[in-house]
Amino acid sequence: MFRSFSSSNRAGKSVKPTKTKKSYSEHQKKKLQQKLDSREGRLFAAHEDQLTLSPFFAAALKGQFFESGAKKVVLPDEEPEIFSCVLEYLYKGDYTPRLLYNKRRNSWELESNKQDPSNNGGCEDVRPTIYHSGVGGELLRDTVIYCTAEKFGLDELKRLALRKQGLQSGIHIEAILRSARYAYDNTPDTDSHLRAHYLALIIRCRKLFKRSGRMEREMEIGGSKL
Repeated sequence: MFRSFSSSNRAGKSVKPTKTKKSYSEHQKKKLQQKLDSREGRLFAAHEDQLTLSPFFAAALKGQFFESGAKKVVLPDEEPEIFSCVLEYLYKGDYTPRLLYNKRRNSWELESNKQDPSNNGGCEDVRPTIYHSGVGGELLRDTVIYCTAEKFGLDELKRLALRKQGLQSGIHIEAILRSARYAYDNTPDTDSHLRAHYLALIIRCRKLFKRSGRMEREMEIGGSKL
């Protein structure tokens, strides 16, 4: 299955959103086929100039990850839903749901179809967690995006994902602990931002943890990391 973005929806080369739109010739549209060889066998199409905003793909496009004569990059460990968010960010400077500034409340919030019942310009509500086949359980979606951005060298995407995760609420404790362990396993020891976020989150939820013996055992299992 191929997934591509219409050229009319694409922004320019800058990672940040811009009103200047860029058109591509048919030759450029076929310049690169990015293959996501995931557990679901999903295929994605993307442009070289967008992918090379990531140091990871800039290196890949030099040839070390290419099969002979094929314009494909194989990423067997990436979740399709997460990689789709990465591509959306590379083209538009954000990923669904978008981060919006509410002038009336003087605060940031996540886009929701509740803000636009007709869904004209809005978006469908997106669950804050996803089922990650690699860990066999639910993880916070923004945490997985953060860790993927770490792998691809996209620092701005990391900051965006962390800000969005801070706006989520009502997350099950099991998902929080599982996501915290995933974050520790997939970020370097020098990365304090996401870890500090989880430490603060667990401290705020400490009363809920104490009420659940199972959760207390979960904390003891992950205690050396958390």
